Amino acid sequence: MKHLLKLLDLSKEEIISILDLADQLKYEKKNNIAHPLLAGKSLGMIFQKSSTRTRVSFEVGMYQLGGQALFLSSNDLQIGRGEPVQDTARVLSRYLDGIMIRTFAQKEVEDLAAYGSIPVINGLTDFAHPCQVLADLMTIRERYAALDGLKLAYIGDGNNMANSLTVGCLKMGMKVAVATPEGYRPDQKVLDFASGNPNFLLTDDPVKAAAGADVIYTDTWASMGQEKEKEARIKAFAGYQVNGKLLEAANPGAMVQHCLPAYRGQEITEEVFEAHAAELFDEAENRLHAQKAVMVKLLSGERD
Repeated sequence: MKHLLKLLDLSKEEIISILDLADQLKYEKKNNIAHPLLAGKSLGMIFQKSSTRTRVSFEVGMYQLGGQALFLSSNDLQIGRGEPVQDTARVLSRYLDGIMIRTFAQKEVEDLAAYGSIPVINGLTDFAHPCQVLADLMTIRERYAALDGLKLAYIGDGNNMANSLTVGCLKMGMKVAVATPEGYRPDQKVLDFASGNPNFLLTDDPVKAAAGADVIYTDTWASMGQEKEKEARIKAFAGYQVNGKLLEAANPGAMVQHCLPAYRGQEITEEVFEAHAAELFDEAENRLHAQKAVMVKLLSGERD
């Protein structure tokens, strides 16, 4: 594994290796066992989309690993003033040991990796959110001990989360049911990947998707950059809310997951959110541990 650009690039074995290391690093952190595995290393963090969890978890993670993280907003870089991404990649490769980027276009992440000479981590694009899904898989595995054979139902917008969850869960042997309205389906590359897989279901019926699910997952209906579509999206996703009635179709005791931020009263009710708050914030915490594992894998290789 040279980069983390999208989960389509990773094998099941590579995902398991990251999750196992994340579990180990979490154990060490909880027991105050220092692990300065990236001492002397520097990670540049390029943000063209703002974030709470991504910035804090990467920055704190690098600190806990003994390295340093540099916050680089698009306003601070020449890339925000028209410098070609390939030039930025080659310059930053001379200074840093790795780059994390949170941006809009997947091509920008791919170009950074193609033209640079250091590892690149996708902190989020409109196409994929691999770091979040690694944290999700970690959280689900903590609850159920194993992933193979579990069913995850994703309810809502066929966005980067639907894309990455579909790929990651199918690669881990899980069943995936995605419920979205027409016009809001996952990316065609993801549908091509899932095509013919008996463990995958795409439907416009949330109850059908949730039937027998071990995990119910949702995300905001209007992602960053889609603010002008908010009212149209609220209308389109009426009936795609994760609420008590929908959970009745899932397996008893099913988990609820959300990548956050959550808009209570839209994609999820206040009641369901608070009832599942412990697992939702376990999921948020695991961003830290999963990303630390990714950084160790890419920037040191010591635990491969």
